[in-house]
Amino acid sequence: MTIWLVILGVGVVSLLLRASSLVLLRNRRLPPRLAESLGLVPASVLAALIAPDLLVQHGQVNVLSVRLLAGLLAALVAWKTRNVLWTLVVGLGLLFAAQALGWA
Repeated sequence: MTIWLVILGVGVVSLLLRASSLVLLRNRRLPPRLAESLGLVPASVLAALIAPDLLVQHGQVNVLSVRLLAGLLAALVAWKTRNVLWTLVVGLGLLFAAQALGWA
């Protein structure tokens, strides 16, 4: 029972923190530079989540890994085609093929 109260409490606090920024800033205009910077947050968060998985294996930085090659190729496909399905097929296809061949 206690764990559910903790989960519920954390959820409520998280919701209140997120909603507070919307309530406090609803009638205010953000400075153009800040608004422009906030548009870059999703890309930087995504990069921060993906980069360690591509670069670090078994606690060691490895810049010659198959994961990094698959990630770079997937990024190239995403940039050229703007197609999520092709990006996933190419990136995961290369990764799975390399693992099946024992390269990973």
